[in-house]
Amino acid sequence: MYDLVYILKGILIGLMVSIPLGPMGVLIIQKTLHKGALSGFIAGMGAACADLFYAIIATFGIGFVMNMVQTHELLLQVIGGILLLVLGLTIYFGNPLKQIKSRRKVSKKGLLGDFLTLFFLTVSNPVTVVVFMAIFAGTAVFGNTHSVFPEIMVIIGILIGGAAWWYLVSTVVNIFRKKFKLRLLMMINRIAGIVIAVLGIVVILAVFTPLKQVIPT
Repeated sequence: MYDLVYILKGILIGLMVSIPLGPMGVLIIQKTLHKGALSGFIAGMGAACADLFYAIIATFGIGFVMNMVQTHELLLQVIGGILLLVLGLTIYFGNPLKQIKSRRKVSKKGLLGDFLTLFFLTVSNPVTVVVFMAIFAGTAVFGNTHSVFPEIMVIIGILIGGAAWWYLVSTVVNIFRKKFKLRLLMMINRIAGIVIAVLGIVVILAVFTPLKQVIPT
């Protein structure tokens, strides 16, 4: 039962990280529009695996400094909340549509090429590990446990969440590929930005108010 809880937490984190449609999301949608749902999904898995790579680093990094996290729990929670707030605002005010003009041509590389392209483009942004550290520290996803098992379950959940999101995106875009308007990206981005920013605010307030009791641990 507990392993399912950790997997569900991981799925939520995977969705939280994957949903904001930045430049990588634009590229994945472009591949879907030009080459079909399978190409878009495989490209999305490249991005999801890059996120997984940084999630693993963040997970075992937190395990390595577990004592420091417990000693400075409140400070880290405030920092994590601030980072989430900044990330949310950045996503909200960002404009992924600008990337379309410079990336309209999609290469004819195979599925492996689609996967590797998105993997290396995503993994080239090491700030992702900071995002995971902020989420893990801010939401106390592992609770007070010192076991490796929950960490592995969360990591598996993160991959499932990312894969589920990109499967949904590639499928929906492919179904409506003749009617899909890329301006919807802005609306999705803003909704995602608001959600992440609100989470950051809640994490910060939880340090100073009874809201701490409602944050899942």
